Amino acid sequence: MAELINMRKAYGNALIALGRANLDVVVLSADVSNSDHSAMFEEVFPDRFFNVGIAEQSLVDVAVGLAYSGKIAFANTFAFLFATRALEMVRTHLCYGEANVKLMAAYAGLSDSFDGPTHHAITDVAIMRALPRMCVVIPADGIAIDGLLPQVAAWPGPVYFRLNRNEVPVIYDAAFTPTIGKAHVVREGDDVTIISNGIMLARSLAAAEELHARGLEARVLDMHTVKPLDREAVLDAARQTGAIVTAEEHSVVGGLGSAVAEVTGEDLPVPVVRVGIADRFAETGPYALLLDRYGMAIEDVVAGAERAIAAKRRVFV
Repeated sequence: MAELINMRKAYGNALIALGRANLDVVVLSADVSNSDHSAMFEEVFPDRFFNVGIAEQSLVDVAVGLAYSGKIAFANTFAFLFATRALEMVRTHLCYGEANVKLMAAYAGLSDSFDGPTHHAITDVAIMRALPRMCVVIPADGIAIDGLLPQVAAWPGPVYFRLNRNEVPVIYDAAFTPTIGKAHVVREGDDVTIISNGIMLARSLAAAEELHARGLEARVLDMHTVKPLDREAVLDAARQTGAIVTAEEHSVVGGLGSAVAEVTGEDLPVPVVRVGIADRFAETGPYALLLDRYGMAIEDVVAGAERAIAAKRRVFV
């Protein structure tokens, strides 16, 4: 069994390390600091932590004000609240205003599984990547958080950083050095490319193992940055393997799969199969069960890869 890591604790530890390294970092919460573990930062740096209460619009606006005063503001609440209740402030005050605010989106995807569809964030990537000036980052494990968080602080402008609530498989070792805007090749293969991020990266690697057992070799890309998307990595995958599957913990409408299909459709058309949540809401239940039930099982990735390969053969043979 793969080693697991608690993403919330990993985030809290990385936030403390960032606070020690950069005195301009301030952290804000909409009264969920115990849930997302930003309270760990408050324990170490109480004078640089601000709880605005259960007021997500105010969370964004206070963070914008702090950014305009020269601080690097990390605002924390649940992902679905950034993408719904606070969206007008995110669009107008943060993005249009070019404020240096980082939206730390906790409990993303279906990871707030037992609170049901009102609390699931399954359209947030589509919403955030459509906003001008917004950078969208989705780490796969705690090591990725460690490597990406200082770059988020250094990024000149708004960032949406999508965080899982639960324990996730460890993918990387301490030597891993991710770069915002650059995909990482986790596994080589020449029959098909699986492009994924977040929790779906571990499932994509498991799918690649199953494909190997069936005589097919899958390249696996960690596309931890959805915007700006690494176009060259997508086009190289299209050229080298001729078939692509995207696997995301998100609706298949407007997220990673759509971003990849936009690139291939414009520059190098190849079959692209999108694995994720169909255009629907999910219900309540255990997290892993929901992933399997709503289109993100390992077998769904395997089936998507086989469909893409079959389509490639029809087109190119």
